[in-house]
Amino acid sequence: MAKRAIVTDAQGAPQRTPGASRKPTPLAGAQFVGAAAGEGQLPTSGVAEVAFAGRSNSGKSSAINALAGRHRLAFTSRTPGRTQQINFFALRSGALVADLPGYGYAAVPRALKQSWQDFLWQYVTQRDTLVGLVIMIDARHGVRPPDLELLDAFVSSGRPVLVLATKCDKLNTAERRKAVRAIETALRDAFPSHPADLAVIAFSATTREGVERANEIIAGWLPGAG
Repeated sequence: MAKRAIVTDAQGAPQRTPGASRKPTPLAGAQFVGAAAGEGQLPTSGVAEVAFAGRSNSGKSSAINALAGRHRLAFTSRTPGRTQQINFFALRSGALVADLPGYGYAAVPRALKQSWQDFLWQYVTQRDTLVGLVIMIDARHGVRPPDLELLDAFVSSGRPVLVLATKCDKLNTAERRKAVRAIETALRDAFPSHPADLAVIAFSATTREGVERANEIIAGWLPGAG
């Protein structure tokens, strides 16, 4: 995978006062290191990777930015569904974050969509350095068939999945609880043999609801992260 220099903001790890409890922030200080549009461009370092996936417009880029404490680490394409590569970010722990192409956007030409969807599925099912998957599901719309297809390719491996029920700030308290329960129920019904491998939390990049808990879970997947 070719690397290129990127100008980033100077935001680093959050400052902590003496005696304050240290909260995990595994994505803090993340730096873009390159992109892969095919198997031959994937990193060969062998370090642990955590992948972020989601349908187009599910809030994936906003979630990555919120977890990293940055405003413009991950970018949203102006045309949903047009990102055709996996973007990699190096963490302070040495691990990598893989920002996967959005899926499920019907307006993309069939041949083009099939090409990069095949690459995404190959990465999720065959990448031996992939230790966990974070999947964004818009809380307003719930679990859709493309989400289940991706999860079906991953869950059987026994590796953990964190589901972020995104855009919860657009729902009131009762609606938010109902949406999270609906996602939990749909996943429990779809994958009854793997309930311990699937965690669902309410999430909002705008209000930062769920950011702290998500960081704790991701840090638990990555030795030395925090």
